Amino acid sequence: MQFFCLELFPFFVLLSVSLSFLVCIGESVIKLPGNDTIPAVFVFGDSIVDTGNNNYIKTIVKVNYPPYGQDFMGGKPTGRFSNGKVPSDLIAEELGIKSLLPAYLDPSLQAQDLITGVNFASGGAGYDPLTSDLVSVLSLSDQLEMFKEYIMKLKGIVGDERTSQILRKSLVIVVTGSNDVTNTYFGSPLRKCLYDIPSYADLMVSSGSSFVQGLYELGSRRIGVFGLPPLGCVPSQRTLKGGLTRKCVDSYNQMSELFNKKLSAELNLINSRLPEARMIYLDIYYLPLDVIHNPKKYGFEIANIGCCGTGTIEVAFLCKYTCSNVSEYVFWDSFHLTEKAYRLLVHQILKQYMKDFICEKPFC
Repeated sequence: MQFFCLELFPFFVLLSVSLSFLVCIGESVIKLPGNDTIPAVFVFGDSIVDTGNNNYIKTIVKVNYPPYGQDFMGGKPTGRFSNGKVPSDLIAEELGIKSLLPAYLDPSLQAQDLITGVNFASGGAGYDPLTSDLVSVLSLSDQLEMFKEYIMKLKGIVGDERTSQILRKSLVIVVTGSNDVTNTYFGSPLRKCLYDIPSYADLMVSSGSSFVQGLYELGSRRIGVFGLPPLGCVPSQRTLKGGLTRKCVDSYNQMSELFNKKLSAELNLINSRLPEARMIYLDIYYLPLDVIHNPKKYGFEIANIGCCGTGTIEVAFLCKYTCSNVSEYVFWDSFHLTEKAYRLLVHQILKQYMKDFICEKPFC
């Protein structure tokens, strides 16, 4: 069942939180410095942020069926890898832009959806092109091509000048890398025989660097790139590699830390070279780790298994039944977080980093 090692990223293993705030769309929860504005949100990456693009491609990596989406509006499964909203939606929501970030491939998209942002992420994707190929999903290069197509459509709606302004002022988020580590590197022999851990981390960073520079060339300036969470503490990896006691897997966590250090340094280097770049490394390692080790501190009870099935390995079509108390769980399935957990993570990240996207002239 390599598939389960194979896409569903442990990633975002994280986070914690308490769904203790209500968001009123039209009024952002996060206040921007200097009365600046974020006109739209664009998201690229994997299943942590996919809001349904995989529904429209030929791949086994789909979750457009119950119990996924059980706590979404009307209990509708939409292709989101959680019980409710995912980070893409929550970022747009907290910024007061809209309550949901639609999938770019959704045929029901309207012009207004394009103006305020869409989602290009594809569950199962990674920095390593091989990662996406293994499960036939949209690679980062595919997502960049879709973004180019999107820009042409936007120009047809609002014109060249406003399109340029929207791209320049919008928030772009990149969330991927977990599948590369858990599936392509540790989960198969396809890369491990060619790369040691540092050199594979370099391969990932190189791919990410090319991708964000591609976004810059297309007009994006405010680009936030998520690091990796403590992948060794994801329920699936604890089950597969954590022994009888299902302890966190040190080698996975160490690789996450190494990659994060290299990614942060690369983004700083890019910022020094590109005149208007605001490429920000967004840390999601330490908060999730604390949530997992101290769930009650964040309003949770259970952080070592997911709500779905036994919580130890189930994901996607193996999720035949769920717990009755999802609000107590950090994880929805053995790879993805609950909406409640995603909310805290998103809130904390925006609270911590939004000021870094807003700078002095000439950008702001």
